[in-house]
Amino acid sequence: MSGAPKTAMVMAAGLGTRMRPLTDHQAKVLIKVAGKPLIDYAIDPLIAAGVERIVVNVHAFAEEVEAHLRRRKDAEFLISDERAELLETGGGIKHARALLGEAPIFVCNSDYIWNKPGRPALEELAQAWDPARMDVLVVVIPKARTLGFSTPGDFFQDQAGRLTHRGDRAEAPLHTFGIEILDPSAVYAEPRRKFSLRDIWFASADQGRLFGLQLDGLWMQVGDPAALEAAESRLGARLV
Repeated sequence: MSGAPKTAMVMAAGLGTRMRPLTDHQAKVLIKVAGKPLIDYAIDPLIAAGVERIVVNVHAFAEEVEAHLRRRKDAEFLISDERAELLETGGGIKHARALLGEAPIFVCNSDYIWNKPGRPALEELAQAWDPARMDVLVVVIPKARTLGFSTPGDFFQDQAGRLTHRGDRAEAPLHTFGIEILDPSAVYAEPRRKFSLRDIWFASADQGRLFGLQLDGLWMQVGDPAALEAAESRLGARLV
């Protein structure tokens, strides 16, 4: 994976309101799932993919998240401080520009768990990345192989791999996961301070430069207590 990004952004600044009451006294990313903090399910695959620098944005219970990261010695961990104001996903990346640099990066949300047979997911993602054709390459999964989602799907995909959003259609076949490789230049150029990364995705889609990669396995979003219980059940039963 010589062309794989060596820098990643892990999105960890959310309030975790849907996970209450578990997040009343701790950061969502530190909630343990099958004995392992949720954020480590994002960090460990990045380390295995050869990432050397991981930028983590923080807001609620920031000190506890920082303390957890200091205990890890397997990469360089840098903090992007959003204590003063939550900036959403796109704004968070823009705010961290000095830490992330200008080259393509991995971006991972911190509330996903996946188990994929065969080659590691991020290895496949890096292999499929083509900066000549793509601004964004994001993991997309057929709805039947996801857990913890309540939405009617996000994207359609053409034969070349390009994505188009559901828009006003009732449903779409693919859920999108915030596990991606991103050229951050469009994020940095966005004039707003606070904005969603999805705005960048949709602009890239309009240019035919938003691509998806479908991967095998079961992909779980751990966004609320019910999803946490379901994920622990699947992990505990070794069904993933």
